[in-house]
Amino acid sequence: MGLKANYLREVKAFQPSPPYAANAVKAFLAGGALCTLAQWLAEWHGRLFAAPPFAAQLWAVTVMAGLAIALTAAGKYDDFSQFAGAGAMMLVTGLANALASAAIEHRSEGWTAGVAGQMLKAGGATIIYGMIAAYVLGLFWP
Repeated sequence: MGLKANYLREVKAFQPSPPYAANAVKAFLAGGALCTLAQWLAEWHGRLFAAPPFAAQLWAVTVMAGLAIALTAAGKYDDFSQFAGAGAMMLVTGLANALASAAIEHRSEGWTAGVAGQMLKAGGATIIYGMIAAYVLGLFWP
């Protein structure tokens, strides 16, 4: 065995095992809570304004994205995502957090090169894959 393999074996003995089960439960509960909140918002908006279901769902997604952006600006979304893990990326909240944090981090570089450029870098993959998925589904949808 080489020096690197010996080192990795020795270090592994002192590393704690990650709590996979606890992390999965926290992500499940946090993601479920976010989805439950969004569903409640959609139903509430539909009842309050007699809106059709699609309009109520769009409103709920907009509110959830706005909440994620506000929490990112206040510096609280990072604390939530540290606790929730993958559950914090449910809905559009993860994308809103990524775009808002990129915009906040690079605002000193100006609106075009800083804010818009970094937001497109952060959300570009999501936009491209969303467009590809929409196109493929559109080919087979009746």
